[in-house]
Amino acid sequence: MAVNEKLLKEVLEEIRPNLQADGGDMTYLGVDDEGVVKLELTGACAGCPMSSLTLGMGIERILKEHVPGVTRVEAVNDDGAASDLYDEYAPF
Repeated sequence: MAVNEKLLKEVLEEIRPNLQADGGDMTYLGVDDEGVVKLELTGACAGCPMSSLTLGMGIERILKEHVPGVTRVEAVNDDGAASDLYDEYAPF
């Protein structure tokens, strides 16, 4: 199922003020055919130890609930490499 990018961007704009309230932000980099949304966290969110929770339990959960077709959210570092949100929790 193709993701409606207009709806996706609207939902991300609804989430953005929550990140900005803590000095952070995000940049939308795109979504692939499998529904994987790629975001870069910026500001205070970049490198924050809680960023994987923010993405997985916050942004990803909200996007899956409100945007049909979204399957996962990946954080993309400034060097362009995607990281799996769940690597940190692999033993569980």
